[in-house]
Amino acid sequence: MVLIIFEPMEQKIHEGRNIKRFREMLGIKQEALAYELGEDWNQKKISLLEQKETVETPLLQQISQVLHIPVEAFKNFDEEQAINVISNTFNDGSFLNTGHTPTFNVNPIDKLIQLHDEKIALYERMLKEKDEMMARLEKLIGGK
Repeated sequence: MVLIIFEPMEQKIHEGRNIKRFREMLGIKQEALAYELGEDWNQKKISLLEQKETVETPLLQQISQVLHIPVEAFKNFDEEQAINVISNTFNDGSFLNTGHTPTFNVNPIDKLIQLHDEKIALYERMLKEKDEMMARLEKLIGGK
């Protein structure tokens, strides 16, 4: 008898890639992020930053302030795990058929509604921030 032990592989969070993902979700170009970070920054430097597996905490805090995304999001978001959860939970828009009928308490449904409302509020805030950043960029371009 052969015993095979599988140990879970430790997934390393790629903070630079997370910065890129959130920046793209906000519709912000690398040049715009560079402008917001200050005159020491340019598009090439942002590109290199987004390739780094780990980013220094003070820089993450600065990017967090610019993008209005919590530092923890850059440090903890694991796209692979999110995709696995979604693909293992949903199939053609329905719950995975496990042979069990899910039962819901009122409290979890209320929590789902609350999370939905929070996501909408976050999305609206992100759109507002994008509009404000676009206005600043238009002002900058118009000023030259």
